[in-house]
Amino acid sequence: MDRSLYIAMSGAKQTLQAQNSNANNLANMQTTGFKSDLEWFKSRPVEGAGYPTRVYAMIEKPGTDFAPGAMQTTGRDLDVAINGEGWIAVQGGDYDSKEAYTRAGDLRITPEGLLKTGAGLQVLGATGPITIPPAEKVTIGSDGTLSIIPLGSGNATTMVEVGRIKLVNPDLKDMEKEGDGLLHTKNGQPLVADANVSLNSGVLEGSNVNAFVAMVEMMELAKNFELQTKVMNSVNENSAVSAKLMQMG
Repeated sequence: MDRSLYIAMSGAKQTLQAQNSNANNLANMQTTGFKSDLEWFKSRPVEGAGYPTRVYAMIEKPGTDFAPGAMQTTGRDLDVAINGEGWIAVQGGDYDSKEAYTRAGDLRITPEGLLKTGAGLQVLGATGPITIPPAEKVTIGSDGTLSIIPLGSGNATTMVEVGRIKLVNPDLKDMEKEGDGLLHTKNGQPLVADANVSLNSGVLEGSNVNAFVAMVEMMELAKNFELQTKVMNSVNENSAVSAKLMQMG
């Protein structure tokens, strides 16, 4: 009896974890540049003395769907989207502020002049976080170059270059998405800028979450969880019946 109960319990536990991941995808349907998480199950025998008669379910290390999201034209000067492959370098929000990477191009300039994403992450250039002097107008070139018309310059046609967004194009096999929702290198080392990555200005890349697929998966996972709990109830009932038979004997 305990074998059936253990199998059902481990399956129900992993199904709940997969449901949490799927719910997170649905919650980020409108998040700029969001990449959906993938989950898959694997059967593993319990290692130990004797024969491996017990098998439990487990979720393999979550993967990420790197497919591009839909492009949305905004016309806003500080909205950018990666053209094809590539990522924008930002200063991560974890305790050691490691360099991380995102596809979210909804950029903002803080009152202090810092260039940040809509999520509040500082955008990085070649030498660190990018700062923008007071300006009448800010434009972002296809190569990530930031140009401004200085405030009070009196010349509305003279653009001054003030920095360049660090754009990278890593091998995704060497990258992983962490709990902060950002892409990180597996070895923890920052990437080298790639001059071949380009930006489209006035455009944002949306989330790549497919609402229909996510809803169908949510229903399938709910049915799987219900099935596992039914197995656990059946095991419990069988155990109760066996106990009565033993008492009668």
